[in-house]
Parts: sequence; C-alpha cells; structure tokens
Amino acid sequence: MTKTTTSAPVLGLRALNRATLDRQLLLRRSGLSAKAAVGHLLGLQAQNVKPPYYALAARLDGFTPEALSELMADREVVRIVTMRSTIHTHTAEDCLTLRPLVQPARDRELTNFRKGLEGVDLDRLAVLARELVEAEPRTMKQLREALLAEWPDADPQALAIAARCRLPLVQVTPRGLWGRSGQVALTTAEHWLGRPAESGPAPDATVLRYLAAFGPASVKDMQTWAGLTRLRDAFERLRPQLRIFRDQNGVELFDLPDAPRPAEDTPAPPRFLPEFDNLLLSHADRTRVVPKEYWGRSWQGNQAYCTLLVDGFLAGVWRLTADALVVEPFGRLTKAQRGDVTAEGERMLATLHPGTPYDIRFGTVVPH
Repeated sequence: MTKTTTSAPVLGLRALNRATLDRQLLLRRSGLSAKAAVGHLLGLQAQNVKPPYYALAARLDGFTPEALSELMADREVVRIVTMRSTIHTHTAEDCLTLRPLVQPARDRELTNFRKGLEGVDLDRLAVLARELVEAEPRTMKQLREALLAEWPDADPQALAIAARCRLPLVQVTPRGLWGRSGQVALTTAEHWLGRPAESGPAPDATVLRYLAAFGPASVKDMQTWAGLTRLRDAFERLRPQLRIFRDQNGVELFDLPDAPRPAEDTPAPPRFLPEFDNLLLSHADRTRVVPKEYWGRSWQGNQAYCTLLVDGFLAGVWRLTADALVVEPFGRLTKAQRGDVTAEGERMLATLHPGTPYDIRFGTVVPH
C-alpha cells in the first residue's frame, strides 16, 4: 500500500452506498431525459426486454415507457452485447465507442470455442457474416445455417458466437420495444446506425464516465463492470486529476473531484429494480449495495430476480403475477418501511402499467 493510499480519507460502507446511489440516480429521481440517462449510466443491462424500462422508471421523474421505446425505434438507442458479454441498451454514440473498447474481451470469449472452430478462417467468417446481416437482418439460427454451409465440420453454435464476437451486432426493432414482441434479428451497428464505429478508443474518457456513474471505485471495480483487464495504466494517467480515497479494507478508490458524495445518513427511498440491474453488477466489492448476509439471494441458478432496495441496500425480491405485485423481503420491515415500499410500488405500477389493477402483497419473508 502506498503512502498516498494510507493517508487517503476512508469512505465507510454507507458513505459509499449513498455516493453510488446518487450517481445511479437512485437517491432522488432525476429530471434527465431517457436518452441522457442511458448515456450517463453508460448503458442499461438488457438481457431481457423489460429491465431497461424498469431501470429508468426507478430513476427518472416523469418517465414513460414510450420515451425509451421511441428512442429505440428511431435508432437513437440500441441493444448490443458489450460489457461482461451481456446485452446492454446503449445510446447510438456509446454503441460505436464502448463496443470497440471491450473488443479484447470478446476476443478472449472466442477462445472458449476454439475447438468448435478448427479450420475456420475467422477473418473470412467476419466478412461473410457482415455480408449476410447487412443484406438483411438475420436470426442466430439463420446465421448458423448460412455459415455452416461454408464450414460444415464446425460447431454451428460456435460459428454464430464467432460472428457475434467479431462483429458489433445489434438487435433490430421491433425487438426491445415496449409492448411489442419480436424475435432477435441482427445486423451490424454501422449498418443500422449509418456511421462507422470508433477504432480502438483509449479507455481514459470511459474511466471518467464510469466514475461519474459508479464511483468512488477501484481499478478492479471498473474491470468487473467492463469485463476487461489491464485498466490500471489508464487510472494512473488520470490520477493527478482525481481524488483518492480508500474503503474500510484499505482498497484504493478513485473519484472525480466534484462528484457528489452525500452524507451517509442521507435518506434513501425504496426502489424497485429489474433483474441484473447494473447497480448490483458493476463493482468487484458489491457490499456497498448488497449486505454480505444477502449475497446470492437475488438469483437461483441462471434465474435472476427483480430486486428491492430499502434504505439503499438490497432488501428483498419482487415479482408481478397476473393480479399482484408480490414483495418478498429478506428481513422484517418496519411499519413505516412497508408503507414506503407500498407507495413506491404504486408509483412503479402507475408508471409502467397504468390502468391495470394490481394488488400489492407482501409475501412470506424469504428465509436465510
């Protein structure tokens, strides 16, 4: 540990929690537009269609699902595999810069499928796949079948994944639109957006944006968020213009000098978040939001649950049934907390499901 680190101010768990919630627009609702919020947050986790809408409903004042849906229909935001090899909803601008930034991770991912790609010329595959999806959007099944005709001895799934790793493939609408259904069909980001991607951008600007949305944070935190390694050099280049803190374990944390760091007793209202919300996935040490005793409670196997924050921390899960919003807390809520959770639930339902009669029920406390 360096002298600078040992002398740096310590940020306790609740101070980190409140700072992160403020950056994530979860301490109070923001008046940002949907597009500005997607940009500020560096994208929204979007493995499924609905989570980005729930993510913005929890963060923005006056949000309507049509606001995001229209951006997607107008190609101002897109769905594409980026950080952590998962689908995110990004602004068009971020799609063209963040995807090239995380390309090394997509290249590493491809090595997992080396056995199924023996004898496959990956450069030629990328050219063929680009021609196919730019002629017309293709499903993964159509892409597999077309590429298999060229390399019949290869693993079909590996061929399609190779195309997804080598090319920035976006999901075309109507997939992702609110209240619409559509299978996943893909084309290149450049073709869909009508302009080229940035070639190999330096990470420095993204480090600053990451800190604005997720800080204060360590190098390892950002590497976890991005699914990248070797970001230390970028942080060191930026060190002179950043503030340095440390957490309770002595881990060095970087932050923007003027970024908000609210007092740890700042009230944090309840929030209903979708499954896989970036708040829960974007730090190596998630205790700033997830109490240790609740680690692993928001998913089971490959099934992730929608999550509930109370006093700024993960406190339970929730789900919508045919006629009710069912809240299952991990611990006992006070009468006042239950009242606040109910009010927030009513607001969420009015935002995303206006006119649909839902009861709000508290399920059995989920046992340890």
